[in-house]
Amino acid sequence: MTNQINKEQNIEEVKKQGNGSSQNLMKKIRVTKITLNIGAGKNEDLLKKGLKLLQKLSPLKPVKTVAKKRIPTWGLRPGLAIGCKVTIRKDAEKLLKRLLVAKENILSKKNFDAQGNFSFGIPEYIDIEGLEYDPDLKIMGLEVAVTLERPGFRNKHKKIKSTKVGDSHKITKEDAILFVQELGVEVQ
Repeated sequence: MTNQINKEQNIEEVKKQGNGSSQNLMKKIRVTKITLNIGAGKNEDLLKKGLKLLQKLSPLKPVKTVAKKRIPTWGLRPGLAIGCKVTIRKDAEKLLKRLLVAKENILSKKNFDAQGNFSFGIPEYIDIEGLEYDPDLKIMGLEVAVTLERPGFRNKHKKIKSTKVGDSHKITKEDAILFVQELGVEVQ
C-alpha cells in the first residue's frame, strides 16, 4: 500500500516540475548526430578542398569515402576516393543552428524522411555563420544529414538483449517537423 502512495506522490511531483503539463520525458526528441558530406567524384583537387572545408567546420578529422563498385562509364573503380564526410555528435545542436541559418531557417517538407530524419544542402559554405571566404577553396557546397532519436533508441543498437523500438515510440515525419519548428525553422 505504501508503494502505491509513493508512486502517486512521485507522479504528482513530476507533473509539478513540468509546469502543470504531464510531458513524457521519454518522448523528448534530440539530435543524435549530424553528418556533413562532400561528394567530389574523381576530382582529387575537389576532394582535398572538401577535406579542408570539413576540418574548418568541425573539430573532428574528416574521412574519405571510397567507391565500392566499378562503374566504367563514370571512371570509378573500387577503392577510389570519391568524397569525404565527418560525423558530429558533441555540440550537434549548436552546429545545426549555424547550418540552418545558412538555409535562412527554411526547409521543405521533402527534406524529411519517414523515420523523422532530415537532410538539406548548402550551396555555398560562405553562407555558414563563422566561416569566411577562402581563396584556396573557392565556392563549394556540402550536404547535411541530421539523425534524430528519443531516449530508449539505444535498445535497438545494443549487442546483448537488443529489442525493437515500438511503433508508438518511433519518430514520424510530423514529429520531426514539429521539433524543427521549435528550433525556429519554417517548414514549407
